[in-house]
Amino acid sequence: MPKYVEVEEARNMTGLRLVLSPGVPGPWSEAAEGIFYVKKISYIPVRQKFGQDPALKEWTAQESAPVAAYNDERPRSTWIEQLSLAERLAPNPPLVPAAIDDRILMFGYSNELCGENGFSWCKRILLFHANLTTPGLSEQQRALSRALASKYGYDPALVEGARTRVVEILRALSARLEGQRRRASRYFIGNQLSALDIYWATFCGIINPMPDDLCPMTPAFRKTYTNTDPEIAAAASPALYEHRDFIYKEYLELPVDN
Repeated sequence: MPKYVEVEEARNMTGLRLVLSPGVPGPWSEAAEGIFYVKKISYIPVRQKFGQDPALKEWTAQESAPVAAYNDERPRSTWIEQLSLAERLAPNPPLVPAAIDDRILMFGYSNELCGENGFSWCKRILLFHANLTTPGLSEQQRALSRALASKYGYDPALVEGARTRVVEILRALSARLEGQRRRASRYFIGNQLSALDIYWATFCGIINPMPDDLCPMTPAFRKTYTNTDPEIAAAASPALYEHRDFIYKEYLELPVDN
């Protein structure tokens, strides 16, 4: 595990600082780390405190990770801002396509994975619902789930819509990858790595984590992340998991360092 600095210390530093959750393989954090890794951009890891983090809120106006802070520029807490910063700091290798049609496709699919009400957002709605309705959980566990669920606007009425959205996105990604294979491409967009490949590889773990020797996590997180919904399982083609494995093997750091 990398050596983390605290938020209070990080605010007074220069260079790139990346706020992360130690020990938690969250998809947005893994994606940000993966993008900086591919571009060989070094950063200082900053510890996010689980639950309430007043110091982080004072600095970034919110309490979630990841956050990228560069010199005295505004902290960037969204995936698209972090990608734009990485592209500026290290233009090569480019992870945003130059061709406008490819760029539109990449950002559209990426938003379906990373954006509000996208794949990971909706999957978390399903996870919170399971935690809050499963018999036998302690009140402490339920209180933690309620606190996290509030960030995502959880409501039981949203559950079926969230499941439908997850299934739609997986089917669309499966179809996209199959079409690319017919064009003899191993990537989602064009014939080279883009941010979308990294986003899928890192977000895939929220339904199908890699083995513990490649992505260590607590048994509780592994159980929570491993999908048991048959409709979601059917929507994710084997090719999607093969693509995740290919991207990690060829481009990303293994084992995953949480």
